[in-house]
Amino acid sequence: MTANGWVQIVLYLVVLFALVKPLGWYMARVYEGQNVGLNTLLAPLERRLYRLLGTREDAGQSWKQYAIAVILFNALGMLAVYGLQRLQAVLPLNPAMLGAVTPDSSFNTAASFASNTNWQGYGGEVTMSYLTQMLGLNVQNFLSSASGIAVLVALIRGLRGRTTQSIGNFWVDVTRTTLYILLPLALILALALVSQGVVQSFNPPTEVPLLQATTDGDGNPVTTQTLPVGPAASQVAIKQLGTNGGGFFNVNSAHPFENPTPLTNFLQMLSILLIPAALCYTFGTMVGDTRQGWVVLAAMTIIFVPLLVLAVVQEQAGTPQLAQLGVNLVASDAQAGGNMEGKETRFGVVNSALWAAATTAASNGSVNSMHGSYTPLGGLVPLFLMQLGEVIFGGVGSGLYGMLIFAIIAVFIAGLMVGRTPEYLGKKIEAFEMKMASLFILIPCVVVLFFTALAVSTPWGKGALYDPNISYTSIYNPGAHGFSEVLYAYSSMGNNNGSAFAGLGANNPFYNTTGGLAMLIARFWLMVPVLAIAGSLAAKKTVPVGPGTLPTDTPLFVVMLIGVVIIVGALTFIPALVLGPIVEHLLMLGL
Repeated sequence: MTANGWVQIVLYLVVLFALVKPLGWYMARVYEGQNVGLNTLLAPLERRLYRLLGTREDAGQSWKQYAIAVILFNALGMLAVYGLQRLQAVLPLNPAMLGAVTPDSSFNTAASFASNTNWQGYGGEVTMSYLTQMLGLNVQNFLSSASGIAVLVALIRGLRGRTTQSIGNFWVDVTRTTLYILLPLALILALALVSQGVVQSFNPPTEVPLLQATTDGDGNPVTTQTLPVGPAASQVAIKQLGTNGGGFFNVNSAHPFENPTPLTNFLQMLSILLIPAALCYTFGTMVGDTRQGWVVLAAMTIIFVPLLVLAVVQEQAGTPQLAQLGVNLVASDAQAGGNMEGKETRFGVVNSALWAAATTAASNGSVNSMHGSYTPLGGLVPLFLMQLGEVIFGGVGSGLYGMLIFAIIAVFIAGLMVGRTPEYLGKKIEAFEMKMASLFILIPCVVVLFFTALAVSTPWGKGALYDPNISYTSIYNPGAHGFSEVLYAYSSMGNNNGSAFAGLGANNPFYNTTGGLAMLIARFWLMVPVLAIAGSLAAKKTVPVGPGTLPTDTPLFVVMLIGVVIIVGALTFIPALVLGPIVEHLLMLGL
């Protein structure tokens, strides 16, 4: 890797970590109900929303009430998005006169945006009207993100609470998250993106003359091109900040109207990890020990950086097949070098691989390059980051509460080693907490592997490549790469990421239905165990620190936490990875 590549990575990480403490401190004050400077402007609106929702700022909820509120709120959002898609042909703000979305695609998309996955089996500019994009998808970008952070805050209250049944109020948490955190940050980012050329318009698609005429596949002359526009900047801002990832246009952030310059690329990459990283400091502040937050952030970073470097090195090295064709793979002032297939020349190898690692570490799923065109081991990195459970930064809120579940498992294992009841932040970890934690780590694994096996072993999943009687094609690439595409798809949907290898024909009834189910299970069947743990811990007394208490703010605990995350991910998915990217890498080398 070149010196310039190292500078890009180091600059990105330095700016990211410099923002962790101020933003984390700010968010902690929001959830503690303290003044953050925006209260004079937003507090009256906040109070009106509480009256509309029929709640009060000081009204607490048990974990069961909190869970019901989360599920009900997101179910209503899912129904609204489904209805907008089915009715968009007769609704306004549809200048391209797009028809209704099919039932199976509507279900998949509604489940995707309600679960903060933002998997897209459609091309946005040729499928969704402006109204559907704004009122449906964009609103869900805010609300699904706020839901994830709210559940995290509830878990933090459970960890610090003492003999109480309340873990906060979902309606208060989701309101404050939206008003004081997501909306202000999204407004700032959207304005910055518009200044760089990201489109924000209600104009219809524009037909422009080509600079150089060409012909279509039938030899007919083509002299014009239709350029899709629309209110993209407002959606791009929250898609990155909320770790949503759904693109306004089909090729997502590789599209010049979504991501036109190196500055927009940097700002969007920064936004992907910004809130997940800062929430670690928020956690430490709220539990009264900022070292606890730094420990979790350190564990995430130590896993993330080597995988990022592996992806960059593999893509910069290219492939033997390219070298045999006489392609110059050496990076220079004139070219990026390496494997540039599927990548934008304005971003190059390093920024493409950095985005791929960040977006899959953060459960974001947006892309500025096509992951299916990566080298086998380069493509393994985003795949493995998802399979770790989306806890390496992860989605806003969901990543950190997932990592805290792994921390609970780590102290439980340590307790077994010394024959002592494990404790985390002064709370005893007992049978109920471990049952819920087991559900949390097992459900995504079962979802990913079950649906992958179903897809590659049935004619509905394999598609017309294997059965000419099926009216659609699914797996365009047979062999190891085709298997990787299916495994990647369900790893993405089963861990609420949303990115894809993009070589899988997934917009058909089989993948839309099974994918929608995978996304809903992976989101809401995990939230419930997390909230159950929060309620159980909140009801317990705080145990004083003793000689046998395992310190959870030391480098040793960082190592233990990393070990638990890696071992769980590796033991579950290594056999599947061997059948996919690892075999493909060996075949690429001619072994």
